[in-house]
This record gives sequence, structure tokens and C-alpha cells, in this order.
Amino acid sequence: MTPRTEGAGSGAAAAPDPVHNRIAMLRVERRVTRRQLADALGVHYQTIGYLERGEYSPSLHLALRIAEYFEVPVEFIFSLTPFAPLKP
Repeated sequence: MTPRTEGAGSGAAAAPDPVHNRIAMLRVERRVTRRQLADALGVHYQTIGYLERGEYSPSLHLALRIAEYFEVPVEFIFSLTPFAPLKP
């Protein structure tokens, strides 16, 4: 995982290409808790929160495992450009 530095006054620049994701949307839609997803992926549950908030970008391996878990293409979950809002 690659951490992103954020916050005013930190003196560090944010990552040039933040990775946007739909992890939280998929979790809620499928009624999966952060802990359940983390256990299935073999990561700490806080990692899921960091990913959802964009505080960390996933490794390619983790991104592929998340896509496999939700049975969707990786590009459905992750993008370098913000996602348009989904219509209900």
C-alpha cells in the first residue's frame, strides 16, 4: 500500500494521482462489514477504512483481490478519475 500525505501545514504534497474507489458502496450494497472484508482479504480492518477514505492506494495485488471478492472488474471499483454518482 502507498500512503498519501494530506493535511494543511504538513509540508508534504498529496499523491499526484489519487486512486478513487467504490469499496464503501459495494460493502454497503452487499451488507459486508469492514471487518468481514478485511478478514476475507487478510488485511487489518482499519486498512479497509483507509482505502475507502482515499488515505491509502491499494497495491495491484490487493486491488485485484478486492475485485475478485466482489466479483466485478477492477476498473468498476478503482479509477484515477472521480466516479460519476450512481443513480439509484
